[in-house]
Amino acid sequence: MEAGVGEEDSPLPCVLSRFQLSEDYGFLLPSPLTELPAPYGPWMDIAHELPQLIASHRLRARIHQMPQLSSRHLQGREELHLAHLVLSFLTMGYLWQEGEEGTVKVLPRNLAVPFWEVSQALGLPPILSHADFVLANWRRKDPSGPLEIENLDTIISLPGGESLRGFILVTLLVEKAAVPGIMAIVRAIRAVQQLDNETLHQALQGLAAATGDMGKALQRMHDYVDPAVFYSVIRIFLSGWRDNPAMPDGLLYEGVSDEPMAFSGGSAAQSTVLHAFDELLGIRHSQESTAFLHRMRDYMPPPHRAFVEEICRAPSLRQHVLCSGDARLRAAFNRCVAALADFRSYHITIVTKYIAVAKAKVGRVGAGPVGKPPAALEAKGTGGSHIFRFLKSVRDSTRDGLISS
Repeated sequence: MEAGVGEEDSPLPCVLSRFQLSEDYGFLLPSPLTELPAPYGPWMDIAHELPQLIASHRLRARIHQMPQLSSRHLQGREELHLAHLVLSFLTMGYLWQEGEEGTVKVLPRNLAVPFWEVSQALGLPPILSHADFVLANWRRKDPSGPLEIENLDTIISLPGGESLRGFILVTLLVEKAAVPGIMAIVRAIRAVQQLDNETLHQALQGLAAATGDMGKALQRMHDYVDPAVFYSVIRIFLSGWRDNPAMPDGLLYEGVSDEPMAFSGGSAAQSTVLHAFDELLGIRHSQESTAFLHRMRDYMPPPHRAFVEEICRAPSLRQHVLCSGDARLRAAFNRCVAALADFRSYHITIVTKYIAVAKAKVGRVGAGPVGKPPAALEAKGTGGSHIFRFLKSVRDSTRDGLISS
């Protein structure tokens, strides 16, 4: 294989840095910037008022008055990521300010052009993605304090108040819980290459434990996110303009293209973590699910996508375990697969509560102060997939990855 996650002579920090990973933060952007340089004050001023501007239906007017700024003064990955975060939130607010029945067909030039420029520089699409919403959208309240939800806040927000904050930060904690699992992947690949079954066994134990901890982190969604607010308020601002009946023709980025473009909305399927786990364990999903998951990789930062591709090129862990005849290795491998299937089952439980149950509840009591839920998302996730069919399919195909004794 090419030099990468399994290169045995490279120290771990060096290997991880090639993929913009760290031992402490995994795929999270370490210590994201919270302010852009002074020339970008007009963007930041609007971004800090987003929920109020959307609620008062004034955001579109403010954006129309925004000066045309170039991205050329942005320097370094951190500034580019913050600019992408800000411009993506402005875009989602602009598109969905009036709900799905009041969408627009054109993103104005003063927003579209710099958003496109920043997106090209980062290798990301010009739409809000998991990389913006979660990975780059956090800060510590006390800079010296712990990475715990009580000491965390978002940098930029949208309508949804404390439930939106909770949704972002609980998802961040799931990413943080995955970090030991990411480190275990690197160790496991090296161990397979070196035929070191003792180290491989330890790595698989670490991967299973990390997957379990991700599930525990996800449970905190119940404590911080109101299902009615998520369903009626938050979801629409994560929606894209591909596979969305509310925007069947996509979106014209003025000054960028003469034809509309279509991009998927934010989705948990854009998180690199489960893609990496699947590839290591050799999980094979259905053709439809695989096509959707591979399309979601286009919404990852390119170095993260490269990490998954590097795992694909590594020697097969599953084949190594099968050929080893080692019952202890097989049991450890199966614990990893079972833990991943359990995590996906719990994700279905969460989605059921926050979409199906919330939909029924909102339907009984009416939208009220939380707004009108988007009809175009009745059966779909914000990324455009048929959500329950997709989630159950990937859970079931994960279970199929168990090695029978």
